Amino acid sequence: MTQIEWLAAALVLINVALVALRSVWNYPFALIAVSLYAVVFYDARLYSDMVLQGFFFALNLYGWASWLRARNDSGVPVGWMDGASRQAWAAVTIVAWVAWSFAMDRYTDAVAPWIDGAIAMLSITAQWLLARRRIESWYLWIVVDLIAIPLFASRGLYATSAVYVVLLGLSIDGLIQWRRAAATGSVAV
Repeated sequence: MTQIEWLAAALVLINVALVALRSVWNYPFALIAVSLYAVVFYDARLYSDMVLQGFFFALNLYGWASWLRARNDSGVPVGWMDGASRQAWAAVTIVAWVAWSFAMDRYTDAVAPWIDGAIAMLSITAQWLLARRRIESWYLWIVVDLIAIPLFASRGLYATSAVYVVLLGLSIDGLIQWRRAAATGSVAV
């Protein structure tokens, strides 16, 4: 465990807590955290997660702009995807996972290419849906957390694994809050 890992972990917790509250201020914390985690995952030879941080950086920039545009006097609105969109995103995510994980397995010395690839592809989809303010993103984050906790612990990334335990709780809370906000039509600033 390094100081970089601890700092990244703390920033991620702040970021996700602010996301659950639908605060646009989550994004500066996210940008710094993903930059630090790229270094952490490179050192751990979790290359899918390392590359994922670059996607997160770009998606966080997009999300920040999207949330700023969507924000109104009451805050940032959230909502559900339609059934066809859910199916399309599921299919694309599965195909991306298989293709990515196969490439990582075949062409790198990644220690857990299929599990790491699942975390990466589910995370990309979840982050994209989060940027679009879709409630389904929280379900994906819960799955990511459940997969990531044992993987990171097995690689000795105990601080990161512990963070994912907390993220699991925050993801459940975020799901509850966003579902409530969508049902009542209220939003938080």
